[in-house]
Amino acid sequence: CICKYNYHIPYNYLIYLFRLYNHHASCTLLYKKTFVESFEETPLLVAVLTYMGYGILTIFGYLRDFLRDWKFEKCHLAREREEQKDFVPLYQDFENFYTRNLYMRIRDNWNRPICSVPGAKMDLVERVTPDYNWTFEHTGNVLKDVINMGSYNYLGFAENTGTCADAASECTVKYGVGVSSTRQEIGNLDKHKELEKLVARFLGVESSMAFGMGFATNSMNIPALTGKGGLILSDELNHVSLVLGARLSGSTIRVFKHNNMQNLEKLLRDAIVHGQPRTHRPWKKILILVEGIYSMEGSILRLPEVIALKKKYKAYLYLDEAHSIGALGPRGRGVVDYFGLDPSDVDIMMGTFTKSFGAAGGYIGGKKELIDYLCLHSHSAVHATSMSPPITQQIITSMKCIMGEDGTTLGQERLCQLSENTTYFRRRLHEMGFIIYGNNDSPVVPLMLYMPAKIGAFGREMLKRNIGTVVVGFPATPIIESRARFCVSAAHTREMLDKALNAISEVGDLLQLKYSRKNRHGSEGTDCFSFLESHQD
Repeated sequence: CICKYNYHIPYNYLIYLFRLYNHHASCTLLYKKTFVESFEETPLLVAVLTYMGYGILTIFGYLRDFLRDWKFEKCHLAREREEQKDFVPLYQDFENFYTRNLYMRIRDNWNRPICSVPGAKMDLVERVTPDYNWTFEHTGNVLKDVINMGSYNYLGFAENTGTCADAASECTVKYGVGVSSTRQEIGNLDKHKELEKLVARFLGVESSMAFGMGFATNSMNIPALTGKGGLILSDELNHVSLVLGARLSGSTIRVFKHNNMQNLEKLLRDAIVHGQPRTHRPWKKILILVEGIYSMEGSILRLPEVIALKKKYKAYLYLDEAHSIGALGPRGRGVVDYFGLDPSDVDIMMGTFTKSFGAAGGYIGGKKELIDYLCLHSHSAVHATSMSPPITQQIITSMKCIMGEDGTTLGQERLCQLSENTTYFRRRLHEMGFIIYGNNDSPVVPLMLYMPAKIGAFGREMLKRNIGTVVVGFPATPIIESRARFCVSAAHTREMLDKALNAISEVGDLLQLKYSRKNRHGSEGTDCFSFLESHQD
């Protein structure tokens, strides 16, 4: 066979192409629109230089530890006292090698104090360090109107003016700021019941339950849903709250490659064929743990394929919509709405109020039997303090705004604005030549930095240009995949995005970050090799 570029293709390669095409055709039937994601491969030279950078930093780290041990360099570390040397150590010195010698060099990029609403713009407290980031001192100055490109404020509800703020203030006057009791004792307010009915209606499920902390919604409820004798199939990029909940459950955990449906199906098939280890008894329950939007990758779950596999193998599906609820779909109802699917096909719908709703806490939605069971067996429901009343009111008001039940079109306008901002921001970065990860419709936009020295440099240079960004490195990401993570918001105006993009381009040229080898101003090729590359992406 000869393609249009006259490349001769081996027969086994044709077979591979044919299988890929068949898989692509079968998956297309599950999707109502094009599903485009990109994870461009790290350039070889960049990968080599990144490993070299970490190697050099490690060597100098050991040298500095040697100097500290011999008192040649002042030690700022937490250490065991000399008189305690015969006791079991409370502080493992070697385990903190990375924090001590690598993270400390760029620590000034994190934990910056904010002294305003974290909206589209924010004010930062200026600080300096006299000892290379071991300690910080505030200068008393404030950096005004820093464009906020790192907040999860997708719909712009993190504000201190407007209907949400007014409703929360009135609720504070009536109910106070706290409940000081659990839901099962005397902390069950009418506001909590109103919120749960609204969430169930918003999601399109029978019932729902709200919790005071998003992290605990995962970590404390998964152990109530499955236990010993159960099997959890978890995406390799799942959030740590999902990982912790799976470990606490006592179930067997098997990890599948991120968004790889072939790998997931293989694990499901093997689980059913072989059963439990040693005894080969059938698993009591098989639970698939996935997220709607993966916050470090910017990728969207292939939910139609997951649901098809879940139905085929009679498994249960636990969907974490922390980042996708309010940020995806024509009605802002998450990844289920984005693909136009039936909410009843998802057994456990979980999400948080900390992102799109500008509040705190989380929820679980599903069948009434599920929620009634969790009311009695969830550790987060039985032992945790109830959600604060003003936070409850903030969620109710913002959710009604999204649903259009406030009598305005503000919610729909914000959803449209978020979609437009996301498309524009991602397209401009791609045209500039940066490597960006994720789905074209994801408001989470990771821009790849790779090298350790460029993590700190990028954050500092952006702040000099009055742009607040989040930079992320190991261990939150793989060691050679450090990145800057931008979060697009409906509150960003086109002028704000253009200013941020111009600054990103300027810093990208300064630090030589435009690594992409793909076409910057044209579409990808349509030959068979481009098809393979896009399928690999």
